[in-house]
Amino acid sequence: MKISASIYSDKKRPLKEVIDDLIEHQVDMLHVDCNDDLSVFEDIKQIRTWCSLPIDLHIITDRPEVYFEYLESNPVEYLTFQYETLITILDLPINISGKKGLAITTETEIEVFEKYQNFDFLLIMATTPGQSGGTFDSYNFAKIRKFRKRFPGKSIHVDGGVNGEVSFILRNMGVSTSVSGSYLFNAPSIGHALMNLTKRDIASHFVVRDFMIPLEECPSVTWGGASLKQVLESIELGNLGFCLCLGGNNELIGIVSSADVRKALLMNLENITNLSTDHLINLNPLRTFENHTVSELLITIKKSKFPVMYLPVVDSNNKAVGIVNFVHLIRGEL
Repeated sequence: MKISASIYSDKKRPLKEVIDDLIEHQVDMLHVDCNDDLSVFEDIKQIRTWCSLPIDLHIITDRPEVYFEYLESNPVEYLTFQYETLITILDLPINISGKKGLAITTETEIEVFEKYQNFDFLLIMATTPGQSGGTFDSYNFAKIRKFRKRFPGKSIHVDGGVNGEVSFILRNMGVSTSVSGSYLFNAPSIGHALMNLTKRDIASHFVVRDFMIPLEECPSVTWGGASLKQVLESIELGNLGFCLCLGGNNELIGIVSSADVRKALLMNLENITNLSTDHLINLNPLRTFENHTVSELLITIKKSKFPVMYLPVVDSNNKAVGIVNFVHLIRGEL
């Protein structure tokens, strides 16, 4: 996950000093907030003389057309407009370059992106726009998951409340970029804050139920009544490489993974017509609890003797309530 440093969050130092510090610590891009202020392009011109880092410009305005000529003469790599302030559907001129994004607040649902499918990404404002140092609203975890499912080809950016713990969760959910401001500049150093945003040993304030994939979205079968075909179809259609096997009242009986299917086939090649679901199931899968913190989740993973791609999530009565999927984290970080 890339870190976009919000350059105006440090109000104590000159802009040049802030930019030099960010360059030295190798941030991925520079986030420039524009609250309907055209003078921001003077800063952009200056930044272009200081470095070649990508500029991530976020414009909040009800008159976007005023900005078009400035964007044409001062192109940026990432350009985002705030949805809530737009009066009509935004129609950008084709000669404005860079990747385009739509920013929405926590209160706005992701369906508004339907009219902007020619854009490249969604920026979720997880705290109040324009207010530095806010707390991440956990409702946005569900919005991220919903957007990824509905618009799988689009990227997700997040701005607001991203600390070390939230960063881990966002990386795990496949978020491509997080904007960080006060967290970077209020730390003992930018380097110290960046290290916290990428390390895996972190303090916890959220629990697994806050960001897991809920049971109703998980591939699953009722064990004892499911045929071999139904199990294989559940794995295939779920597109996660496994399915949960559930008993009465959603009790977790076990899981069947693609690896379990391969092993069963290899062991029964000479008698494949007698292959049954009982040959496939792992009755003792690694699992986590819905009330576990992120730190406790990581402890569970570290105890495993094999790479963990996903974990069933259960409640205190061993009832399945969801899964945690680590595919994005493994692809992007390991």
